[in-house]
Amino acid sequence: MFDRLEIAVLSPGPRFPAQLRFWVNGKDVVEQAVGAGGRGPLAAQALPFDLPSTLRATREPHRVQLGEPECTGGCCGFLSLVVQRTGNVVQWSDWQVPDSGARPLEFDFDASEYDAEVARAGAEYWRRLAAH
Repeated sequence: MFDRLEIAVLSPGPRFPAQLRFWVNGKDVVEQAVGAGGRGPLAAQALPFDLPSTLRATREPHRVQLGEPECTGGCCGFLSLVVQRTGNVVQWSDWQVPDSGARPLEFDFDASEYDAEVARAGAEYWRRLAAH
């Protein structure tokens, strides 16, 4: 059975531009690992308009930053993982968490559903940006 990923594009706030949050199986991965005040990656960096998303899954594993605590990643560390595609499976593994964070589990996603969710989140972000 595959895990289920939902990517939320949060509206810009007074201190930060639009960010992303990641729910896996209905749970906020960033909040669980870095606390309630934590932040996800900036949407513009994770979902660039004319380049592949940093979230893309390829055969070559690569590290992706998913969040940081309220005190900033430079202080306590970042939440990151390795993303890799193997056949029809996208895997999130090898988590690195901030000093006091809880290490998430390894997740396996159906590759076509994963790709569709990353594309949907990118389209949502750029559509919102164009509307303003």
